Amino acid sequence: MNTKYQRLFKSEQNEGHFWPTFTDLLTTILLCFMLIFICMMIIKSLQIKEMKRTIDQIMGVRAELINELKSEFSGSDLGIEVDEKTGAILFSTEILFAYDRAELKPESFAFLDEFVPKYLNTLLESGYEDYIAEIIIEGHTDRDGTYLYNLELAQDRAFSVAAYILGEAFPFKQIQDQLEKKLTINSKSYTSYRTNREGEYSADASRRVEFKFRLKDEEILRKTRDMLE
Repeated sequence: MNTKYQRLFKSEQNEGHFWPTFTDLLTTILLCFMLIFICMMIIKSLQIKEMKRTIDQIMGVRAELINELKSEFSGSDLGIEVDEKTGAILFSTEILFAYDRAELKPESFAFLDEFVPKYLNTLLESGYEDYIAEIIIEGHTDRDGTYLYNLELAQDRAFSVAAYILGEAFPFKQIQDQLEKKLTINSKSYTSYRTNREGEYSADASRRVEFKFRLKDEEILRKTRDMLE
C-alpha cells in the first residue's frame, strides 16, 4: 500500500513541476508576440508618416499649379477661365468654332498660338513635368440634339484643336514632342453642362472646350490619404 501511495504522490509532484513550466512557456510566447506587434506598429507608424509626407507633397503640386495658372491667365484678354478647384482652363467654343461646327475658325489659330505656349510653359517648363501624367483637351456641348450627336461633335472639336497644335502649321515646334507624350482628347457631350448665377442651365456656358491636367496616381493618392486620416 505504501508503494501505491508513493507512486501517486510522485505523480502529483511531476504534474506540479510540469504546469509551471508550461505556463512559463506560454508567457514567453505571448511576450514575443507582443514585442513583434509593437515593432510592427512602430514600423507602420513610420511608414504612414512617410506616406503622408509624400502624398502632401504630390497633392500640393495641384494647388501650386492652380495658383500659377491663375497668375498667368487671370485678367488676360484671352477670355478664359481657370477652375479654382481643378485647375482646368475653360473657354467658350465661340472663340474657336461656329455654332454646331467642328472646324476651327480662321481667327482661332492666333488664339491657340498665344494660349498653348503659355499653358504648357506653366505645366511642363516650371518643374512640374514629372508630376503631370496627362494633358486633356475636352469638348462640351449644349443640350441641342441627341447625346450621340453631341458626343461626336464635342470629340471632333477636341480633335480639331489637338490636330492643329500637333500639326505642321503650329509655329512652336519645340513643345510638340512634349505634348505628344501626354496629350489625349475627350468628349463629354452635354453631360457636364454649366449653369448661370441663378443656378439655371446655360446653353452658352455649356458650349466650351477645356484644357485639363491629371497628376500621376492622383486618384490613388487621394484615396490613400483619406484612409490615413
